[in-house]
Amino acid sequence: MAIQAIEEEEWLQLSRIGHGWDAVLFTTPLCGTCKVAERMLEVADAAGVTATLYRINLNFAPMLREQWRIESVPCLALVHRGKLVRKEYAMRSVDHVFRLLRELP
Repeated sequence: MAIQAIEEEEWLQLSRIGHGWDAVLFTTPLCGTCKVAERMLEVADAAGVTATLYRINLNFAPMLREQWRIESVPCLALVHRGKLVRKEYAMRSVDHVFRLLRELP
């Protein structure tokens, strides 16, 4: 499964919210580090993770930005059953991202 680009409104209306683990990568279009983080997520996904992966442009996500207090990009938000559990700003390596996602129950 690939990272699904999604709008904030779509995320808020997803019927799957509340049914497991999701990982939401907040990015902005001109952020080079965001591109690297997205590629790391793609590699981790190919290696096999259980979370459903989404990407949201932070510029168009004011409600989530405020509610989850997203401070900068890239930001990987780990969400369990619709509730924010953890935010990760430092995508240190593919291995680090893979372990974050793999260790989800």
